[in-house]
Amino acid sequence: MSFTAGNITALVVAASFAAGLNIYATVLTLGILARTHWVPLPPGLDSLGHTWVLVVCAIMFAIEFVADKIPAFDMIWNGLHTVVRVPIAGLVAYHASSQLSPQMQVMATAIGAAIALAAHSSKTAVRAAVTPSSARPKMPWPSASRGSPRTIRSSPLPWR
Repeated sequence: MSFTAGNITALVVAASFAAGLNIYATVLTLGILARTHWVPLPPGLDSLGHTWVLVVCAIMFAIEFVADKIPAFDMIWNGLHTVVRVPIAGLVAYHASSQLSPQMQVMATAIGAAIALAAHSSKTAVRAAVTPSSARPKMPWPSASRGSPRTIRSSPLPWR
C-alpha cells in the first residue's frame, strides 16, 4: 500500500505524541498492528512486529507501569527516559517516513522528536507539580482538596 505524505504526517504526529507519554506502549501497539496487519502501516515499521521487539516492549511496559506507582522513583524514571523516549520517537518517525524523500525523512524525524519532547516534558512537569513531596500536597484545588474532609463536608450535597 502506498502512503501519502498526509497519512505519514498523521502517523508521525500521533505516534510521536504517544511515544512522549509512554514509548513502550506505543512501540508495542505499533508492533502488534504491524504483526497482525489490523491497520496498514508504512513498510518501514515492519520491524516493530518482530517477536523480540514485542517481548522487550511488553516487559519494559510492565516495569514502567510499576515504576510509575512509586512517588520518588517515578520522577527519576521519567528524567532518565528523556534520553529514551525522544530518540526512539525520532527513530519511529524516520522509519515511518521511509517512502518520502531523504529531506522529508529528516524533517519527519525532527518533528517526531520535537513532538515527543514536548509531550514528555509536559508530562514530567505536571507530574512534578502534582506529586506530593510531603504528607500534605501544596497544590491548590483540585489536587489538595481531593482528600480534605472539610471540603467534602462543606460541599453542597443533594442527599443531605
